Amino acid sequence: METTLNEFIRALRTAGAQVSSAEAIDAARTLALIGYDDRQRMKDALNVVLAKSEEEKDIHDKLFEMFFSRKSAPQRERKADEKEQGKDSKSGAQQMQKQAGGGAPQQAGGAPGQGGGGGREPGFMELAQSQDPDQVAVALERAADAVGVDDIRFASQTAYYVRRIMEKLGVDEFERELARQLDDPSRKAQRRAAELAQARTALQRQARALVDQRFELFGRAAQEAFMNEVTVNREIGQLAVGDMDRIKAIVARMAKRLAVRHSRRRKQVQRGMLDTRKTMRVNAGHDGVPFELVWKTKRKDRPKIVTICDVSGSVARYVRFLLLFLHSLKDEVTDLSAFAFSAHLKEVGHTLETLSFEKAMDRIVMDAGGGSTDYGQALVDFQTDFMDVIDRRTTVLILGDGRSNQTDPRIDIFQEIADRAKRVVWLCPEPPRRWGTGDSAVLRYQPFCTQLLYCASAADLERAIDDVLTAYD
Repeated sequence: METTLNEFIRALRTAGAQVSSAEAIDAARTLALIGYDDRQRMKDALNVVLAKSEEEKDIHDKLFEMFFSRKSAPQRERKADEKEQGKDSKSGAQQMQKQAGGGAPQQAGGAPGQGGGGGREPGFMELAQSQDPDQVAVALERAADAVGVDDIRFASQTAYYVRRIMEKLGVDEFERELARQLDDPSRKAQRRAAELAQARTALQRQARALVDQRFELFGRAAQEAFMNEVTVNREIGQLAVGDMDRIKAIVARMAKRLAVRHSRRRKQVQRGMLDTRKTMRVNAGHDGVPFELVWKTKRKDRPKIVTICDVSGSVARYVRFLLLFLHSLKDEVTDLSAFAFSAHLKEVGHTLETLSFEKAMDRIVMDAGGGSTDYGQALVDFQTDFMDVIDRRTTVLILGDGRSNQTDPRIDIFQEIADRAKRVVWLCPEPPRRWGTGDSAVLRYQPFCTQLLYCASAADLERAIDDVLTAYD
């Protein structure tokens, strides 16, 4: 049972549940106390010990049903084996005979199984035609363990592992017999060949079902993690339509991770230089004995972010994910102002707050995305109507390629914004080799930016926003 518990914990970790070594030890101790007879009691106890969040509890409950349903049949068979071994132990001669491989000879076309009780292992044909589901389940489990099917990581590996299991069960000799029957033109041989092919298909179908189940337990999460890693590092402009749902879910998880990370940093107790005066005052009631220490702290600002986004056709998709990121961080970044422009600049924060995100983005692109791109005019609009939103604790986050169709970029207004703000971070979706080429004015803005970053993927966005929030920690 200890091995089974370790396998279950491995499946939980593969699926994304953060099970620590201490929690694994607690789970083993819990099962030692409550036993294994009551399935629901066991499930509830492991849920309490191994799952810490609602998401992890859902993962646990789903995997528990899947994992222990596959274990039930082999466990029944092992108990039968143990019972049989107990009977045999009464006779030393019988026990020695069993250990020496005594018993009925193995069926032709079969192959020895792996592990398990002391009796004869069934041959391939016997398994294929068996009416005992427990016998078949045990043989398949042993063969699957022998070929390492728990190492499956991609659905495309299913056929490979099915074939390995079939070989372990003795299908090679079986298929040689099938070939001999097919070469014989007699009606009897052809009927026999059809029976053999049908038996092989039936067992192969069960082997595939087992591999599919193991993939759900040990491979699905690993495959998803790989696909997410590929997607998160792919340029947003190159994402296919089919990637959109995946990337949205990834961005939501990234935002949640950032929110937790920076919330914890602000909650950490300050360390560094002792504030002697405050320590003495706080401990006056203890006759000056410093039971409570007070450390000198530096006042930290709450994040205040102003985003100015180019929503012209060339960069609109990047803006969608930046605003999705920030929208997902609304509990962490409560002071957020959002503006969008192609030519004239518009305030879009209210739209983001009152509509669903998808509808809000469609409205923003429709209202602010028309016309020829003009960074200078957008800065004039900002200076006229919204300059007061910037103060000493504001980070101005600009997303755009800086291509202004040869119009005046109004560097003077941009410098004024930089002078008023805490930081100015420009995220450019174009690679650095194109900065300053053609009608790109991004290098003219660069001297007044705290950072000018190439930002083309969701991973780039996460790093940029993490850096912005770190400035407030």
